[in-house]
Amino acid sequence: MLGVTFSGLASERPSSQSWYNEKGIPLRTPVDRKTVDLTAYPELVVIYLGMRIRTLRGLLTMLRNRSQIESAGEERPHGLLHYENNIVFSFFPLHVGMRWYWKDFESLERWARSDTRRFWWQKFLRDSGGTGFWHEAYFMRGGMEAVYDDIAGAPVGFQAFAPSVPAWGSMFSARSRLGVPGETPPQPAGVTEEDLK
Repeated sequence: MLGVTFSGLASERPSSQSWYNEKGIPLRTPVDRKTVDLTAYPELVVIYLGMRIRTLRGLLTMLRNRSQIESAGEERPHGLLHYENNIVFSFFPLHVGMRWYWKDFESLERWARSDTRRFWWQKFLRDSGGTGFWHEAYFMRGGMEAVYDDIAGAPVGFQAFAPSVPAWGSMFSARSRLGVPGETPPQPAGVTEEDLK
């Protein structure tokens, strides 16, 4: 535990526990510090998704899509370990999001190409409805990737320090942005790069 050992009964409150540094000097802390053991999840993927409202119409779009977003997590697609929705990034402009934890990239990719998500994505790509949508994904095995669609105003996430480039060609799919080996599974009809150009 980074040079600190613990002494005391597990049932005691943290304020009554003694902590010792590597020299055996007692420290007192009311803070109950914990961490997690992720060794059972070597391929873990954490993805943040966000929707920024750009117009009044965007507020209606977000409200209409809320139940779809909620049900997507509640359905517990294969490989989804946990999800947290209704994260508020800002109130003005309204910018909300979610954080989802996936067992591995393949599970996330399979869900991303499912019919449930395809219909929503096709509709969004035809008309973003006054919103902007983005995601950033972080991989336990290494690597990060992101896409930002119709995001206007202040930069989001990586955009704040990294140059933005068009999400076409080798930057079109998450798999190619990450350099994951193997062929990219076929995109569902209506959302392929050829369909959108």
